[in-house]
Amino acid sequence: MPVAARGGSIAAARGGSELAGENVADNKRVVVLASGNGSNLQALLDAGIDVVLVASDRPDAYALERARLAGVDTAVIRPADHPDRRAFDRALREAVAAAQPDAVCLAGFMRILGPEFVRAFPDRIVNTHPSLLPAFRGAHAVRDALAYGVRVSGCTVHLVDEQVDHGPVLFQAAVPVEDGDDEASLHERIKREEHRLLPLAVSLLAAGRVRTDGRRAWLTAEVAGCRGGPGDPEGVPR
Repeated sequence: MPVAARGGSIAAARGGSELAGENVADNKRVVVLASGNGSNLQALLDAGIDVVLVASDRPDAYALERARLAGVDTAVIRPADHPDRRAFDRALREAVAAAQPDAVCLAGFMRILGPEFVRAFPDRIVNTHPSLLPAFRGAHAVRDALAYGVRVSGCTVHLVDEQVDHGPVLFQAAVPVEDGDDEASLHERIKREEHRLLPLAVSLLAAGRVRTDGRRAWLTAEVAGCRGGPGDPEGVPR
């Protein structure tokens, strides 16, 4: 029976440390897109993910330096070097496709991917977002959550489709909002969960272990210590 990793299944995230013990991504190629500091990229590198290319829309992104220090190839594809968004998307797609990735990971990539790019890598692009989607989509999720006055925030690791912060959910983790939290302090705690769950999701996706049916996503093989499946949507670790 497959293990569930469904949208809305916050409990499934608690299995992250158990699932991460599996070496499911051996020799699987991952391309990372990043625009900034690259802390999520570092989490992937530290987890032993085989990152073969880091591409950025910004030549000053520190993620590129992290890649160079790790001996990973880099590419810079600047929107300003292309006549329009479609041409930028095409150049980015060609750079990524040349690396022959098993999975593509958005690690703080601050550009909306066009439909041509997304369609080139169907169900192979994964993103992490600092909220419990579908709440607080967009670029200012942590700020918006605090302004709304929520008591629980969190992160969502999801597949990417042609809508923003919308694809099928793989994992979610809740992060309580503490008294006195500001955007920086809450975001820092959310990042800890992202750094825990993103390598796991990328490994499973690169290994071909993720299947989708509409908004549902699940794993294709049983994982020791867990139960779940289409009839058991929580996927709660034993």
